[in-house]
Amino acid sequence: MGKVAVGAAVICAATVCAAAALLVRHRMRSSARWARALAIVADLKERCGTPVAKLRQVADALTVEMHAGLASEGGSKLKMLISYVDNLPTGKEKGLFYALDLGGTNFRVLRVQLGGKDGGIVNQEFAELSIPQDLMVGTSDALFDFIAAELAKFVAQEGQDFQLPPGRQRELGFTFSFPVMQTSIDSGTLIKWTKGFNVEDTVGQDVVAELTRALERQGLDMRVSALVNDTVGTLAGGRYDNKDVVAAVILGTGTNAAYVERAHAIPKWLGLLPKSGEMVINMEWGNFRSSHLPLTEYDHSLDAESLNPGEQIFEKLISGMYLGEIVRKVLCRIAEEASLFGDTVPPKLKVPFVLRTPHMSEMHQDTSSDLKVVADKLRDILEITNTSLKERKLVVQLCDIVATRGARLAAAGILGILKKLGRETVKDEEDQRTVIALDGGLYEHYTEYSKCLETTLNELLGERVSESIVIEHSNDGSGIGAALLAASHSQYLETEES
Repeated sequence: MGKVAVGAAVICAATVCAAAALLVRHRMRSSARWARALAIVADLKERCGTPVAKLRQVADALTVEMHAGLASEGGSKLKMLISYVDNLPTGKEKGLFYALDLGGTNFRVLRVQLGGKDGGIVNQEFAELSIPQDLMVGTSDALFDFIAAELAKFVAQEGQDFQLPPGRQRELGFTFSFPVMQTSIDSGTLIKWTKGFNVEDTVGQDVVAELTRALERQGLDMRVSALVNDTVGTLAGGRYDNKDVVAAVILGTGTNAAYVERAHAIPKWLGLLPKSGEMVINMEWGNFRSSHLPLTEYDHSLDAESLNPGEQIFEKLISGMYLGEIVRKVLCRIAEEASLFGDTVPPKLKVPFVLRTPHMSEMHQDTSSDLKVVADKLRDILEITNTSLKERKLVVQLCDIVATRGARLAAAGILGILKKLGRETVKDEEDQRTVIALDGGLYEHYTEYSKCLETTLNELLGERVSESIVIEHSNDGSGIGAALLAASHSQYLETEES
């Protein structure tokens, strides 16, 4: 009996020892996995680093590319497109003007009544419509006839609040957010379709002429006064409200910038210098690249898998289309190498672009003590359940690293424009004020991103210069901005001025 008891005690002790050893091994393995996860995040933070010295290098590189792009076509990764907008709104515009904003699967029609000096925008109305899928891949006539018919219906609903002076033709600003080779303020040839459109017989045609013919077929007497892109429209909208606006930046799904250049500082401009002495330049800055940009293996992977490898590198670092995808790629790596979310990688985490930037922003800005929003997003979008608080904190840290890099690089881009304009310093005797108009969902809704951008710009400029530089949110440049450009390029301007 004694031997049996001793034997049982030995077996029991051995079992306890084995269990303890298993627990120790599990904890060691768990600790090693966590250490690996932390190492991946630390490495990302280092590679995404944007110290002030690096940001100044990025700004200087952008300024150099701006000069090169203005000197000759194809001279730079920055296209520096001449917009043919040489008359920005002054605030004195008066009358009824329309806008058509075609930028994707939806389009908008809009009308504004302008009250002249000190009158501002007296009234405005708009309608948003979807383009049927078959027209996105059909014929040019079918697409533009549909748009013109909807515009005609909108014009027919013009109420008593909108007054067109007798004997005048209605005028329209046309925001067309596809690659166009512009040849004047009211003409431009379509280079290629993007965003799911493939209307082959429009390529190589003047899109203003296509729209004008469709308007005529509808019996609608309307003149297209200005063909613009959304960034130039944002600049126009900003200038209408504030004469100190010199540049506009869009930070949304994509990104771009436009600014007011002195016409004599554009060597590739071969025409007569405009009376205003100014010309708006559409930079297409999303295509900027430089050896000073802090690229990581995740960025190289994203670029290689994209529809346009080697293009739009700056956009892929700072815009809303890509920030969430970068975070997903890092999480995927952590799941693979550190088994952060279990022994197998959650299948949803392998799906490209499943984690969108709005999701990322909600997680980044989660202020709850237990990071409930982060837990909910991981569960609902990536099907990752039972996460610990320290894992959720790691996710927030990842979002912060990626968003901070993007916002600080965007600020460096703005500094590059200010340098080109000679506005990054203030002379003692000058009372200079410089306003940058910003628009786009990323800037408007991702508060941590926009706060970081503004703080970084102040850091780069220094306290004294920062006081003279203002960032203003300019809403709906692609709509109201286009209508304002129709007004500032109206065929009746000289009649009104005389």
